[in-house]
Amino acid sequence: MYKNPATLDLSVIVPLFNEEESLPELTAWLLKVLGPLKLSFEILMVDDGSRDGSWQVVQKLAKNIPQLRGLRFRRNYGKSAALHCGFSEAKGAVVITMDADLQDSPDEIPELRRMIMEEGYDLVSGWKKKRYDPLGKTIPSRLFNRTARAVSGIKLHDFNCGLKAYRHEVVKNIEVYGEMHRYIPILAKRAGFGRIGEKVVRHRERKYGTTKFGIERFIKGFLDLLSVMFISKFGHRPMHLFGSLGTLTFVIGFFSALWLGLRKLWYVSHQVEAPLITTSPYFYISLTCMILGTQLFMTGFVAELVGRIRPDRNQYQIEEKF
Repeated sequence: MYKNPATLDLSVIVPLFNEEESLPELTAWLLKVLGPLKLSFEILMVDDGSRDGSWQVVQKLAKNIPQLRGLRFRRNYGKSAALHCGFSEAKGAVVITMDADLQDSPDEIPELRRMIMEEGYDLVSGWKKKRYDPLGKTIPSRLFNRTARAVSGIKLHDFNCGLKAYRHEVVKNIEVYGEMHRYIPILAKRAGFGRIGEKVVRHRERKYGTTKFGIERFIKGFLDLLSVMFISKFGHRPMHLFGSLGTLTFVIGFFSALWLGLRKLWYVSHQVEAPLITTSPYFYISLTCMILGTQLFMTGFVAELVGRIRPDRNQYQIEEKF
């Protein structure tokens, strides 16, 4: 449950990995945008185990910028871990996340904040309508976004855009892990924050270095999409899924076997030479269905028992209380 009230107007979380060249320019750009807003703010840079001089750059910048805070991992854990820790540390009423490679524009921050504060959104996701990424990155991204829209019901064009704005309560009530940073809007909706908006944002060409993501991110992204949808729909009632599938599979196998048995009896009663049941492929199909159905049912039963002893099984998001 949300317990930590915001003490600042704005938090900007910047996860980074080997971005030493872009950090000074990004920080100067952020200060140029945030300074005139007359808001209390913080810039939280989360170093995800960089192997270059990124952390030294962050330390140097922090000496002259009191609003800059840093957090460093001992090794590379991934963007989701960086965001999770950044969310835990954030003190702003509005939280902005953005990448450190200068492809996200800090000029979008005032409008993103306004949409949260004035239009009442819980989360606003950027939409990189015009992208400067190679086709090997944009085509799979479009496929994942289309799939995520279909299975989640959230009408966003770009789930994976790093530039997002959140209400403070949202980041304190979601858990980002694995590669789930791609599906934060789904996690937010699952936690009860349904006011999710979108804003077209400017996407810039990479100025320094190369992308840190390889082809394996698409495989992980697809698997995590399946995970988040399963947990969202059946996390508290696994028996509804496994029990239903198991029962259906078992019934199909049972009636198939019953049909084979009745057919055998009919042949015998009419004194017709009947083929052996074990020579029919349907016998093995029906037997396999009954075994699989039993296993699925027992999986749901065991998952239900495990779920009942979870310490957080009765933790719910309470928005107001009198």
